[in-house]
Parts: sequence; C-alpha cells; structure tokens
Amino acid sequence: MPATEETCDVLVIGGGPAGSTAAALLAERGTDVVLLEKEAHPRFHIGESLLPRNLRIFDRLGVAGRVAAMGVYKPGAEFIADETGQSVAFPFACTPLADPGHAWQVRRSEFDRMLFENARAKGARAAERTRVTDVAAAADGRLRVTARTAEGTERVVSARFVLDASGRDTFVASRLGTRQSNKRNNTAAVFAHFRNVVARGGDMRGAISIHLVRDGWFWMIPLPGDVMSVGFVGNPSAFRQRREPLAEFFARRLQESPTVRARMTQAERIGEVMSAGNYAYRARRSWGDRWLMIGDAFGFIDPVFSSGVLLAMTAGEQGADIATAWLANPRQGAALARRTERQMRAAMDRISWLIYRINTPVLRELFLSPSNRLGMRDGVIALLAGHLRLDRRMIVPVLAFRCVYYALSALRWMRPLASSPPRTAAWR
Repeated sequence: MPATEETCDVLVIGGGPAGSTAAALLAERGTDVVLLEKEAHPRFHIGESLLPRNLRIFDRLGVAGRVAAMGVYKPGAEFIADETGQSVAFPFACTPLADPGHAWQVRRSEFDRMLFENARAKGARAAERTRVTDVAAAADGRLRVTARTAEGTERVVSARFVLDASGRDTFVASRLGTRQSNKRNNTAAVFAHFRNVVARGGDMRGAISIHLVRDGWFWMIPLPGDVMSVGFVGNPSAFRQRREPLAEFFARRLQESPTVRARMTQAERIGEVMSAGNYAYRARRSWGDRWLMIGDAFGFIDPVFSSGVLLAMTAGEQGADIATAWLANPRQGAALARRTERQMRAAMDRISWLIYRINTPVLRELFLSPSNRLGMRDGVIALLAGHLRLDRRMIVPVLAFRCVYYALSALRWMRPLASSPPRTAAWR
C-alpha cells in the first residue's frame, strides 16, 4: 500500500544537538515542524565536552537547569606535555570574554535525549527509529521526503523546507557528492569510557585534559558517576601499522604515554572501544533551493578544542532563522543562507588554524609557555571558550599570537640543525 502523504512547513533530518535545537526554536515560533531521528534515544555519542558559549543557547532553549543537573562542572582546559609531564591550565575565567566563565561535561546519550524531548515538548512532531531514505523535489514546489520506520513502514512527508542535521551521515552532501575530506587534518580517533581513572585536583578539577603525545593527542573528560571518557586522536601514521584488534591497539597506546598511563593504573573499561575515521570534512556548499545543511551534516573539525556541539547548536539556531526567513520570502532566505555560510566557514577556519598546528613543536611550546603580552593568552582562551566570531577585543590578541607563531616557526626553520630551536621564553 502506498504511504499516506503528510505535510509540514519544515522537516528536520536528525535528532542530535543541531536538529533538536532547530526544531525546538521553530516549533516555539508556531512553525509546523517534523523531526526524524534514525536511532532511538538514548544512544552513545562522542563529543561530551561543552563550551561556555553553549550556555547562552541553553538559556534560549530553556534547558540550562537540566544541563547543569546532568553535567560535571568544567572550569577550563588543561594541556599536558607527554615528554616532560608539564601541565598548563587555561581557565575560562581568565578572560572577560569567556562569560560565563565555565561550561559542563555531559554524557551525550542523556544530553541528546534531553534536547530531543525538549523539541517534542515545544511542539515538534518528533519520531525516533525513522530513517530518511530519499528527498526529491515535487511539482508543487515542495520537497518530498521519504523515510522508513523500524517496523518497515514507509512515511512520506511533503515539506516546504528541509534542514539536514544528519550528522556524520551527511545525507544531502553524500547524495550530491559535495562532501570533501580535509586532507590537512586527516586524523582518526579511538575511544572508550573508564572508571577509576585518576582525576585532576585543585581549581581545575572537572576540566578536560589534553595530553600531547608524539603523533597526536589524548582527551580525558570527567563525566558523572566517576566515569572518564578517554580517547586518542592520531595522524594516519599512528594507525597505519596497526595489526592487533582495536581494543588491543587502544590499550597499547594508553600504555605508551607516560602521562596517560600514570592516570590509568587502576582504570577499568566499562564499554566497548569505538573508532571514527576521516575525522575532518566539509561540504562544498551548505544550502540550495529549499534545503540547508547544519551541524556535522555540513562539516566536522578535529575535536581537540571541544567546538563540535557549539558549532552544531549555533548552526541549529541559524538554521531555524534561515528556514523562517525562507518560508516568508525565498529570496531573503537565500540571502541569509549565503551570509550565514560565510560566517560559519570563517568560524570553522578560525578554530582550524589552531587545530592544523596542534602537532607542531612551535604551537605546543606556545601553549605550554603561555604569554599574556598584548592579551595573547586571553585571546586564545576566548577562542577555546567558543568565541568563534571574532570579537573586536580579540583581534589584536589573536593576530599577535599568530605573528609570534610565524616568527618562531621562521626562526626554527632558519637555525642550523645543530643548534637548539628558539624557545618561547624569549617572547614572554
């Protein structure tokens, strides 16, 4: 039997942070919105570390109290040099731009379910275990979306506008062939949850720890219930010669890092070891006639600075605005989509500048010997806190930091190989 066709104003593919944010905001405005998620909440997802700028979005969604109740207080980030054990803290409270001066670490399974249910409570027609299989233009000027439920039933929805928030599935980009892997940051990750990992103490208790190792970095994210999310992100060379099963490879890498091993002596793994490859990618364009990609469906960057959920939820807000504008006037909606894509690309490029260089000796030395001359440290912390749109107060600090990086890199390149490289202490 052919499926009965439904209609709506906006259909959202994917019930993660981007899709649920957009659906909640649209429903709040009285828009008839359908939200389809292929899996059932709660489901495991990586990306548990949030940023201070997320908190403003939580306020707008009305979920700030629920996030605080489920999260671990995150005062900032800590970078640890594996070779020396040196540790440097970057507290969000150090810069006036990081307002509020803290964030949260959350279990993404609980966090994503809460956002999804919030969208439903605000009026979105939300369905789980419903996988979108096709989107096609119809003669009536709408987009006809075909989906299949877990029971095998076909569901057809005729929408005036479609938001693709399908995450790393990149539903639209994959079908259009516009997804491009980022060759400058072609990394992969392996990760799991553990109990009894040694926690950091003092003022930075609850902070994310970034352990800088020879061919990549480890994250350690404290979660509720004495659980620690631990992951390794490495260059292709780190995975190329792997011969053992994934769990054994991960265990070996944990043991090879002195600073990580010291915190894992009593650790007990409580879930399976998982991996993700071809980490960084971006679509060639984010929008078209009556559709828009948001969040990871458009692009994903290395998670070293915990920007993923913030980028997704920011895109969810922007996606709701673009859909609203498009429904009222397609020309104005297209203009807003074009401008928003430029802004999103600029934000991703700004944080990617640091990501591309995180494994270089010069950037690591700068992070481990921070200077606040010309406000450089505060500018970097503002970026780490999620100020992805360059505030005028950040222009001089960020430019100064980049200039110091380039100057030190040039000096390192020019010095004879027999000489020791320049140290950042001379620049402090």
